[in-house]
Amino acid sequence: MATYVIGTNSVHTSAEVCDYLSRRIDAGDVLHVVNSHRGGDETDSEDVRDGEDALNVVTSRLGDLVDVETHQYIRGNDPADDILRCADEQDADEIVIGVRKRNPTSKIVFGSTAQDVLLHSNIPMAVVPLETV
Repeated sequence: MATYVIGTNSVHTSAEVCDYLSRRIDAGDVLHVVNSHRGGDETDSEDVRDGEDALNVVTSRLGDLVDVETHQYIRGNDPADDILRCADEQDADEIVIGVRKRNPTSKIVFGSTAQDVLLHSNIPMAVVPLETV
């Protein structure tokens, strides 16, 4: 049994991560799916709704195969902090995040959330490349 923490910020990211995980997960595994917003003026009702949709993608695609628990945080934290905290609280075996493909000159720099998670995680990670939409 493995415990995964998934960071998602969109329906597209969730779908790509589900494609990746569908080849890796086994019955008995647990997925904790995290969508995080800073709140206040930086988050509106559309952001919250889009976050709920992103979480629901994982539940609908993988919920029949494994246990899926969703977490939408709107508490003023940086999204990377919420992902890392969830991984720590759940004693995760792996963190799974998506990163957008970049042009050749910016390939070395991931998005700030992905970069912060990569730099501060003490557990294995999978980085799923996302097609630009």
